Amino acid sequence: MLKSLIKSVFVVLLMTTFAQAADYGTLKKLKDSGTITIGHRESSVPFAYYNKSQKPIGYSMDLCEKIVQRAEKEIGKKLVRKYYPVNPKTRIQLLANGTIDIECGSTTNNLTRQQQIDYAHVTFITGTKLLVKKSSGIKSIDDMKGKKIALAQGTTNEKAVVKINSDKKLGISVVNVKDHAEGFLALETGRVDAYSTDHILLFGLISKAKKPADYAVVGSFLSYDPYAIMVRRDDSAMRLVANSELSDLFRSGEINKIYDKWFMKPLPEGGKALGVPQTDLLQAAFTMQALPY
Repeated sequence: MLKSLIKSVFVVLLMTTFAQAADYGTLKKLKDSGTITIGHRESSVPFAYYNKSQKPIGYSMDLCEKIVQRAEKEIGKKLVRKYYPVNPKTRIQLLANGTIDIECGSTTNNLTRQQQIDYAHVTFITGTKLLVKKSSGIKSIDDMKGKKIALAQGTTNEKAVVKINSDKKLGISVVNVKDHAEGFLALETGRVDAYSTDHILLFGLISKAKKPADYAVVGSFLSYDPYAIMVRRDDSAMRLVANSELSDLFRSGEINKIYDKWFMKPLPEGGKALGVPQTDLLQAAFTMQALPY
């Protein structure tokens, strides 16, 4: 009886807290406008990318949809969803200036970026590696000496590779590209000898390639990149909505079904399965972030 009473009181307090939270920041904007603008990547397989109908889909998109549904419950209003494509150079600025309300892609959570925006819980953990043609004979970053590499501007991968290039005096020529699709095209057409980004995204590019068997992901990890969904800085109410939903998914185990859909099973519309199981580190992250009420 006492436990039931305590739980009832807690639920009332929680609902009151969220109701107050809806009076400012992103939640107030959503309630007033009836619309949420979701920033998404265009070719970050399997996190956020276009399907054949040019609709953004993916692992991060599914998680963001869950968060949007949670926000609807908190503000007591259905929201019209608008989708806005972003890339590594624009995503932070578009979130900070209010063009988008949440960013759902493949963005690394780091302290430098937290000076401008904020993050929800970590949803994936990866790191920088190299994508090369198997025929190139390249096995590691050291084999790139004097060669060309494509890097997306504004990414943690660019920062990591440029530093290693400088430290080891490898003389690698950097070709800047705007996104993963352009980076892969540069490799496919021979403009560069490698494209470098987070290893899971490289497997995604291979899965969509015309000749997947021609490519390989090589080398050791050159960086540590925990992915998280971005929200605006100093907006703890929206972050709490996102983290509450994610914690529920982690605690219930529903996150495993969503993960398997995008990493273990064939991708929608005929895409090859990535076959990348959860690492022990990612499982530990899910467990640690399954925060109690």
